[in-house]
Amino acid sequence: MRTRLSSLQTFWTKVVFPAVWIPLFGLAPLIGFLGQPEASDASVKWTFLFAWLAGTAFIYWSCIRLKAVSLDGSHLYVSNYLKEISIPLTEVSDVTENVWLNIHPVTIHLRSPSEFGDKIVFMPKVRFFALFSSHPVVGNLKQAVRARGATAKAALNASSRISNYD
Repeated sequence: MRTRLSSLQTFWTKVVFPAVWIPLFGLAPLIGFLGQPEASDASVKWTFLFAWLAGTAFIYWSCIRLKAVSLDGSHLYVSNYLKEISIPLTEVSDVTENVWLNIHPVTIHLRSPSEFGDKIVFMPKVRFFALFSSHPVVGNLKQAVRARGATAKAALNASSRISNYD
C-alpha cells in the first residue's frame, strides 16, 4: 500500500502559483519597456526587470522542481504530474531537508540518476508551528531506506552463501 509523503498542496505550489505569479509580475517590466520611453525612469524599468527575473529564478528553484512522492515497502513513486516513475529504495543514498524555507523541502539523493535526475525534491505535508525543526518524514524515510538496505544486504549474503555450496 502506498503512503503519500508529499503534501497535497504540491500541485498548487508547483503548477498554479508559478503560472499566475510569473506572467502577472512580468507585466510590470514589460509595460515599463514597451510604454512611453520619456514617461518612466530607466533605473525603475531595470529594477523591475531584475526583481522579476530574481523572483522567477527563486520560484523555479523552490517550486517548479517539486515532485509528488509516495512510498510503499520497497519503492518510491515519483511524479511530476505528467509522468510517474518508480525508484527502488536501494537507490536512495541520503535524505536531507531545508528547514530554512517554510515548505521544508526534502531532497532525496540517489546513487544513480533517474529520469528526473539524481535528486528528487518534494514538499512534505504541512506542519503548523514547526519552524526550524526537522520534519518527521525525513527520519521515517531514512529508516525505510536503512531497513530496505539491510534486507537487500541479507538477501545478497544469503545468495552468496548458497552459491558457495554449488
